Amino acid sequence: MRISIIAALAGAMLAEGLACAPGAAEAKPIAARPDPPTILHVGGAEITVEIGAGHLDLSRAELIAWISTAASAVTAYFGRFPVDHYRVEVEPDSGASGVLSGTTWGYGGAHTRMVVGEHATAEQLGHDWIMTHEMVHTAFPDQPDEHHWIEEGTATYVEPLARSWVGNYPAARVWSDLVDGLPNGLPHPDDHGLDHTHTWGRTYWGGALFCLLADVEIRQRTGGKRGLVDALRGIVAAGGNDQVAWPIERAFAVGDKAVGVPVLTELYAKLKAAPVSPDLDALWRDLGITMKDGAPVLDDQAPKAAIRRAINTRPADVPSSPTVPQSTGPSAK
Repeated sequence: MRISIIAALAGAMLAEGLACAPGAAEAKPIAARPDPPTILHVGGAEITVEIGAGHLDLSRAELIAWISTAASAVTAYFGRFPVDHYRVEVEPDSGASGVLSGTTWGYGGAHTRMVVGEHATAEQLGHDWIMTHEMVHTAFPDQPDEHHWIEEGTATYVEPLARSWVGNYPAARVWSDLVDGLPNGLPHPDDHGLDHTHTWGRTYWGGALFCLLADVEIRQRTGGKRGLVDALRGIVAAGGNDQVAWPIERAFAVGDKAVGVPVLTELYAKLKAAPVSPDLDALWRDLGITMKDGAPVLDDQAPKAAIRRAINTRPADVPSSPTVPQSTGPSAK
């Protein structure tokens, strides 16, 4: 079982995004009684959306647009939606506002429960990152507690990139998030390796740091031909989603085979049991990233600027516009 405690991350990762579909605001709000599910088809997957009992100021159309955009972002990153069948349960929270939390499970079929405040707005949905984060969880084999960092780290790293690839997040903001967040993933004096220190920082941001280091190293060792995106796509293509339980070594071996270099396996051996502290300042200099007044300034003459640009660039094998899902359930109100 994979459970994501999302609310703790909201202050650090709340993002700028796009508003929901024009015209949705005129639709009637969700009734107090749950409606039949809506079925979406995105990225080769059938996605069932169930809205629970309770009042929401938002319309069904606005909720469907929010979920569809997140599914399109995940499809953009992985080349397809990671599982064939997926269910989203939207649970209204009386008196609250905003997208409050998300929890994802693989057993019983991949499904996510999203808790949404009764008074959540379309603007808040447009800024939300939690739905995309939860969907990314479907794209890695289920892991025991000691490897929870790779599940949360992958979702933390992939989410803003995926959203930026469908125009739902500023590309430069991906780097300011990493500059701000990754120091939380560095080990404290009494910490151990990623498999043995299960604090919030080491789990979410330590896992994200692993992903960035792997992405940079894969691109460097393949001459820019491959990146972490190719390794993670390879894992999904081999059947490594959250409905199966693979040893972490198997998942990394499959990812390494997809990119042709053993970066994941070697980096895991280095970081799993030892409190390694990479020099982040040097990494940012090499990638050509400096912060000024809270915004990233990007230097295209830096030694690894090409790698930074490649990480930001969406692969060409997916259409540039977001997938438009088809509803075969009740029409949007």
